[in-house]
Amino acid sequence: MSESYALTEAVYYILLSLCTRQHGYGIMQQTERMSGGRVKLAAGTLYGALSTLSDKGWIKAVAGDENSRRKEYEITYAGRMALMAEVDRLRELLNNADKILGTDGSAADSANAITDSRQTLPGGKEHE
Repeated sequence: MSESYALTEAVYYILLSLCTRQHGYGIMQQTERMSGGRVKLAAGTLYGALSTLSDKGWIKAVAGDENSRRKEYEITYAGRMALMAEVDRLRELLNNADKILGTDGSAADSANAITDSRQTLPGGKEHE
């Protein structure tokens, strides 16, 4: 992949979902499930993203069951490379945060590191 830029969270989850062949509604459900309900794709957002990802060659539509009108999609090699580049970018972000904050990557450690790093100002007040 010659281009290198951050994926949106929606695109990240769409690509991740398409590591196995899925139809649109399945992508929406899996994205919501993987994100713990935090990311909910509306149909318009999803189908716009699918069109863009298809134009980039990152996904492709595949023939589904001949008795079904649903279109199914799967990730391409180029899409997998884009996804893997994003995972590497996210790992770098986490590793840098761990180095600076002295954490092991867990949210609890990060919260403790931030709490422990508060400075006390003159008069006994905490600086956040």
